[in-house]
Amino acid sequence: MKVQHWGFAWGLLALCCTGVASAEGVLDRINSGGKLVIAHRESSVPFSYIDSASGKPVGYAVDLCLRLAEVVKKKTGKKDMGVEFLAVTPANRIAMIEQGKADLECGSTTNNAERRQKVAFTIPHFITGARLLVKSTSPIDRVEDLNGKKLVSTKGTTPLKAADQANRERLMGITIVEAPDHAKAVEMVEKGEADAFVMDDVLLYGLAAGRPDPKALKVVGRFMTTEPLAIMLPKNDPEFKKLIDEEMRRLITSRDIHAIYDKWFNKPIPPNSTVLNLPVSYLLRDFWKYPTDQVPF
Repeated sequence: MKVQHWGFAWGLLALCCTGVASAEGVLDRINSGGKLVIAHRESSVPFSYIDSASGKPVGYAVDLCLRLAEVVKKKTGKKDMGVEFLAVTPANRIAMIEQGKADLECGSTTNNAERRQKVAFTIPHFITGARLLVKSTSPIDRVEDLNGKKLVSTKGTTPLKAADQANRERLMGITIVEAPDHAKAVEMVEKGEADAFVMDDVLLYGLAAGRPDPKALKVVGRFMTTEPLAIMLPKNDPEFKKLIDEEMRRLITSRDIHAIYDKWFNKPIPPNSTVLNLPVSYLLRDFWKYPTDQVPF
């Protein structure tokens, strides 16, 4: 009996130790010589996208993540810390963070209660809302005008869920289709394969500005959602999250973030030197007065 008792005790101890080992944090891994992995998007202009001229990920969120990487390097004392970029999609971005394949997701991801069940978020770097992108010749001016028409949105996004819910609850008879990414959704509107594309309005402005004929598209309608966009982090890594939150708060309170914002929203951006002319909104300005990772959504 004693042998069985001690065998059971050692088994419990081994199980506990395994759990501790599997819970290694990002900073511990980097201290052991690991790389910081930054997840990026391919067409979330101007937050995170591939610059066709250089072939590299660029954008507002990418710049913020590179600033955060410098803080991680300083904290760990690893001057030779490697930084690796990993392309993600709207459909797999949460899983890449949840599974530990990326440490920071630098894009245009909304912080909401459903996602906080799986991942953590730092302080929002942008606040936007979902509106509609249509052809400039389209009579569509609001979501109610889509009755019996075709609406596209990107797979795995909150605007897609909001549109689907509104369609069901209000019996609007809209045919909703999913696109694999933002670029494909815009293309469907241009080709007449969809009557409108619902997405965060700032992304719609950025996507339209990058098309061959930007004036052929327009953004219309009232906000269907409120979207606080923030960088995603692993859920159960309080030491790493504290470091990231502190640096984001410092960037905001010192106003360093305003220069980064202006670079991407008020100055020419690659690849076509487009200027979006989007000043900091009143919603974001008010939120940054008391920067926090807590959002009421």
